[in-house]
Amino acid sequence: MRTKTLKKNRINVVTLGCSKNVYDSEVLMGQLKASGKDVVHEEEGNIVVINTCGFINNAKEESVNTILEFMQKKEAGDVDKVFVTGCLSERYKPDLQKEIPNVDQYFGTTELPGLLKALGADYKHELIGERLTTTPKNYAYLKIAEGCDRPCSFCAIPIMRGKHRSTPIEELVTEAEKLASNGVKELVLIAQDLTYYGLDLYKKRNLAELLEALVKVDGIEWIRLHYAFPTGFPMDVLDVMNREPKICNYLDIPLQHISDSILKSMRRGTTKEKTTKLLKEFREKVPNITIRTTLIVGYPGETEEDFQELKQWVEEMRFERLGCFTYSHEENTHAYNLKDDVPEDVKIDRANQIMEIQSQISWELNQQKIGHTYKVVIDRKEGNYFVGRTEFDSPDVDNEVLIDATKTYLKTGEFATVKITEAEDFDLYAEVV
Repeated sequence: MRTKTLKKNRINVVTLGCSKNVYDSEVLMGQLKASGKDVVHEEEGNIVVINTCGFINNAKEESVNTILEFMQKKEAGDVDKVFVTGCLSERYKPDLQKEIPNVDQYFGTTELPGLLKALGADYKHELIGERLTTTPKNYAYLKIAEGCDRPCSFCAIPIMRGKHRSTPIEELVTEAEKLASNGVKELVLIAQDLTYYGLDLYKKRNLAELLEALVKVDGIEWIRLHYAFPTGFPMDVLDVMNREPKICNYLDIPLQHISDSILKSMRRGTTKEKTTKLLKEFREKVPNITIRTTLIVGYPGETEEDFQELKQWVEEMRFERLGCFTYSHEENTHAYNLKDDVPEDVKIDRANQIMEIQSQISWELNQQKIGHTYKVVIDRKEGNYFVGRTEFDSPDVDNEVLIDATKTYLKTGEFATVKITEAEDFDLYAEVV
């Protein structure tokens, strides 16, 4: 007996994990729609596709809990079928099939045609760039490459996503044009490693050339770079950033640590000296660049001395944006052979100490913005505020600009020029000028 009448054969796609998963879900939804399927994102549907994340323990836990939650709904007759795809499924398919056997089918990260077939749809090659975007209409992710060739000891991504594969420039331009025609104004470029882009296709690092092509797309006003890698960074990218107003003065470059012994064990291919020199060059070449980085604390063998060195370096570098994660011991990675010897409470304490330093730095940098004017894009309205971002802020992870909606009317998805009136650790308050 069905407890609820749901619209028959409506496919609900549920996305967990990073922006690369968001992108994959959007491609899947575009393909389903092209096959005439009724598809929604995280709404009610009697057929469910869960796009999982398998990166670190917390993400794996969330993915497993989500699968179990939908299995209960299936048993209660609230949904008919549950399919699981994405990184967790790629990495642990045999285990999942054994532990949660009543999932209808499991698919890996490269099995989109098979998943579509199971959903009664055909894979259409000609649909390059056709996606059902799930982000606010003004921005979209543009995945320029898949997989990764880096040997980082702590990372399971190559296990789940395979070797680095760049998408040709002309395909990405077509995709950007389609997004722009649907009202997208900001492209957030993503990949496991942006700086490797083009090596496989063009035999050289070709990110700068890709950017030159994308800035010509009408309607796109901002292009933002996410997930660069410090080793072998193509410096010509900074020249394009300086020259082209559409490219945000923003770079997300996860650096992970700074102690030479930890960097060596992490197999990052760089040193403290090289990293510090690289950041200095970024700031010299693009004086008003905003650098976002992420760090890992509690990596095997991280001593108190290593951690103090990292802390001091964070204070010296004054990153505009920074996130800090505790180390997660991942099977089948190189670091899994090491002893996970930093206690969990020490890991958490170290991460908190780093974020405390960062929140003070962020507050000080934000105070300097008071009285200055910025171009912001309005992402949404929340309560009595319109919530926007400057070019120095990426969606979901960075600072936001709050504008009093009782005094001013703004359209979401549009740009506005504002003056900063007040600043907190991570948020700015502004009025329209």
